[in-house]
Amino acid sequence: MQEDLEKPARREFLKATTAAAASLATAASAKQVRGANDRIRIAVIGVRGRGWDHVRGYQHIPGVEIAYFCDVDENVLRKRLADAEEMGIKKPQTYIDVRKLLEDKNVDAVSIATPNHWHSLMGIWAAQAGKDIYIEKPCSHNWWEGRQLVKAVEKYKVICEHGSQCRSSAAILEAMDQMRSGLIGNVYMARGLCYKWRDTIGHALPEPVPPGVHYDLWTGPAPLKPFTKNRFHYNWHWIWDTGNGDLGNQGIHELDLARWGLGVGLPNKITAIGGHFLFDDDQQTPNVVTVAYEFRTPEGITKMMNFEVRGWMTNHEAGIGTREFGSGDVPEAGLTAASKAPAKASKSLGPASGKPSTIGNLYYGSKGYLAISNYDSYRSWLGAEGEAGPQQHTRTGNEHFVNFIECVRSRNAANLHAPIQEGYLSTTLVHLANASYRLGRTIHFDPETESVINDTEATEMLRGTYRAPFVVPEQV
Repeated sequence: MQEDLEKPARREFLKATTAAAASLATAASAKQVRGANDRIRIAVIGVRGRGWDHVRGYQHIPGVEIAYFCDVDENVLRKRLADAEEMGIKKPQTYIDVRKLLEDKNVDAVSIATPNHWHSLMGIWAAQAGKDIYIEKPCSHNWWEGRQLVKAVEKYKVICEHGSQCRSSAAILEAMDQMRSGLIGNVYMARGLCYKWRDTIGHALPEPVPPGVHYDLWTGPAPLKPFTKNRFHYNWHWIWDTGNGDLGNQGIHELDLARWGLGVGLPNKITAIGGHFLFDDDQQTPNVVTVAYEFRTPEGITKMMNFEVRGWMTNHEAGIGTREFGSGDVPEAGLTAASKAPAKASKSLGPASGKPSTIGNLYYGSKGYLAISNYDSYRSWLGAEGEAGPQQHTRTGNEHFVNFIECVRSRNAANLHAPIQEGYLSTTLVHLANASYRLGRTIHFDPETESVINDTEATEMLRGTYRAPFVVPEQV
């Protein structure tokens, strides 16, 4: 007997996913195709951290007006208004409550960069209001609400881009094309690497909510608990009520690329082990995790995916995370110069401390292997001797935001580089791994029916809970 996460069969979802691009491409019936000179009014929701990258990304796209800022911290809003003025951006209108923002008929699209626990609910509300959506990764805080978000996007025929900007990288697109064309033969295994320095967050005692912070709104769907600095800005990533750990923070990018390169959908078996090592602090999520996924293709072929999070000192692999990877030098006998010498810190990969991180992917095939580093570089090694194969290094910019705006104009969702259906599948891998880790056991999953097999606790964990009135609706 299976514990159903939701009744609609996986077969129906696959059919819907296959048809999604065509279905959403008809969104012009709800909105008119826009000309190149038509102004698109964007609302950026959550402007403290990643949301400010959104602002910079949209700033120089012709015909886009960054018309609204929405944030529950009035201190952040004041600072960003000053920053916008300094950047020459026309003063945006501000909102504190996203519900009021979505009532504004002049908003054409929203760009969501809030904490994870708000992503799906805001996306669903935006779809219901007829707004196009750019939504940061991961698209959901639990499995079920991500599925509801996909339903809402399909129902209301809005354009929705997932914040998997790696899918707009020229180098990564070329790497995927190379693997599809058989460069490394039958790709049977992929690995995602998320080795990023994360220092302790320490302990923080409850304190009064800072002036100007609308903490009830910030908490939203999550349980309302006493305010502490470790439950607030950025450190919310490491608290289960609001974040998904580094699997759902940095790791979702590499999980998405691993799944894409392997050419699979949802897994049938998931095992995760790990822990929170080295530090005694308030962090609830693990800083070391190893996940094994097993997939069975429709043809009956088994494929494997491994994923690793390491939050402190570690080695580089295949030169990933070093300056030499992507500099154009040719590796010899399957080894980069970087893998033979002490690794150097990469400013583009490491956090503000400048300490080195190893962020990337490895793919193994019958004819060789391929590595991706830092979203913008790939290398390949062919044959038993590891002879140097094709490689490319390109600097990425705001291509992903440009792609979103182009699709908003054309109403052609088929041209999205990261449609929400793909974001949903990759984000589900995060939730399945975290459920396995938290429950301490392997999860058996039926990708056809999207249901956990004989595990009520896992089913409930993937379903999540909500605090009224911030509830993801059963019917979108």
